[in-house]
Amino acid sequence: MNKHYAPIAALLTLFCCALPANAQTTTESKPVSQIPITSAQSPDIPVFQKIEDNWSVSINHRDQYGLELVLSPLFVEISSFGEVSTRDQVVAHLINSDDKTLTLDSHVITVRLLGDVAVVNGTYTLKHKVNGNPAEERGIYTHLYQKVRAGWLCINSQQTQLRENSQSKTKKKSGSGDELPFHVPLFSK
Repeated sequence: MNKHYAPIAALLTLFCCALPANAQTTTESKPVSQIPITSAQSPDIPVFQKIEDNWSVSINHRDQYGLELVLSPLFVEISSFGEVSTRDQVVAHLINSDDKTLTLDSHVITVRLLGDVAVVNGTYTLKHKVNGNPAEERGIYTHLYQKVRAGWLCINSQQTQLRENSQSKTKKKSGSGDELPFHVPLFSK
C-alpha cells in the first residue's frame, strides 16, 4: 500500500469498526429489537390523515392548487399499473381528464417518522370509469413525506391494487389473536 494512503486507511478502518457498535442503539439507548416497527396507535396518524383528506378533496373537486399544496415539486408517483408520473403530469391529468366520476378516498393505517421524513401506509378506494363503465379500484399505498417548513409534502407515492379473491371472503379468521406489526384491513362491499 502506498505510504500516503496508510493514514486514511487506518482512519477508515477505525471508523468502520466503531460504526456497528453505535448502530445497534438509538439515542435513547434502547436496543433496535425493542423499537416497534409500525404502530396503528401513532399520534401522527391524525396529522397525516388530514393531509391525505386534503389530497382526496383536491382530486374529488379537481382542485389544482390544493393538489400542489400536498405534492412536492419533486413528487414521483408509481401507479398500481406501474405507470411513473411527476407532479406536473398528475396535475395535468387531473385538469384534462374527461372522467368527472373520478373520486379518491384514502385511510392512513400506519405512520413512521424518521426525522424529517415520514413513511405513511394506508388503503385507498378509487372510483372512475373504464371504457365508459364505472369501475372501483381498491388497494394499499405507501406515501413518503418530507417535512418542509411547518408542513409535510409528499415526495413519493406507490400504489398496489388488491385482487378480488372470492375465497378470502368466505374464509374464517384464525383464532390465534396474535397482533401482527402491520395489518391492512380487508374491504367489504
